[in-house]
Amino acid sequence: MQLLHDAIRTTLVLLKITIPVIIITKLLKEFGATDQLGLLLSPLMGLLGLPGSMGLVWATAMLTNLYSAMIVFASLAPEAHLTVAQVTVLCTMLLVAHSLPVELSIARSAGPRIRSMAALRIGGALLIGWCLNQAYSLSGFLQQPNQALWDPPPQQTAWLAWALGECRNIVWIFLIILSLLLVMRTLKAIGVMNVLTRTLEPALTFLGIGREAAPVTIIGMMLGISYGGGILIQEARSGLLQNRDIYYSFALMGLSHSLVEDTLLMLVLGGHLSGILFGRVFFSLLIVLIMVKLMKTCTEQTFERYLFRTRSEKPLAQESNLNLK
Repeated sequence: MQLLHDAIRTTLVLLKITIPVIIITKLLKEFGATDQLGLLLSPLMGLLGLPGSMGLVWATAMLTNLYSAMIVFASLAPEAHLTVAQVTVLCTMLLVAHSLPVELSIARSAGPRIRSMAALRIGGALLIGWCLNQAYSLSGFLQQPNQALWDPPPQQTAWLAWALGECRNIVWIFLIILSLLLVMRTLKAIGVMNVLTRTLEPALTFLGIGREAAPVTIIGMMLGISYGGGILIQEARSGLLQNRDIYYSFALMGLSHSLVEDTLLMLVLGGHLSGILFGRVFFSLLIVLIMVKLMKTCTEQTFERYLFRTRSEKPLAQESNLNLK
């Protein structure tokens, strides 16, 4: 019963953030904001070796989610005549910067400021896209025509169908969070979590992430920010994590998360593992390492002013803390 109670509370914390944002992004899409952003991004795509039409795909991913972007990609790709390298560049950018309204709101609830996380995600997507494009162009690797493995059905635009789909997603979120809490407590009870944390502690310490944030960071990287972030919000409110650990954890999860599901989705579009998995993970670790080294010279006042909201700034409700460990 306590496990079920904790899962419900964690899900409610997450839904208070995601439901308003999902509705707003749906309205923005209905009024054509996604199309306008796609037009603005079109010239930028040329610098990354991509057709201008792919700007609409990235805009859709940033404002909504990967599934919507995949549908837009399927409608535009036949006329774009893309190579595997180009699709890999685009897919890697989608993986780094997508679902920003929802995922940035989740991060904000734990402390990291939206502007810093947004700059990291969008700037990181552009940087890794440019690096991959240069690498593939200079090496001549993956220059064959792309063959996507998925031809999606028409997207449901009716409000009732959209609402039913989002309700199904909410049910799945609750079930996954319940399963995660059960797994985490079981692993802790049998000592596996301590072994895993001790094993990863040197690497995480090298990156600047404390051992207390290790389990949730791993969950976020493997399953996604919606799941790892929801638990991390409760961990942050418990006061057991250092502010910088929370920030670095979200930075790493933001650049490289949902390594299983999202990677498989991009494989369906034709993306190559060299970019969408190996390149993305290496890039994320490198960026966080550089960030940690640079921020060692950053004072707490500067950190809290530009990167992280202090606890006194967060309008937290009077609620008991959850012991997710």
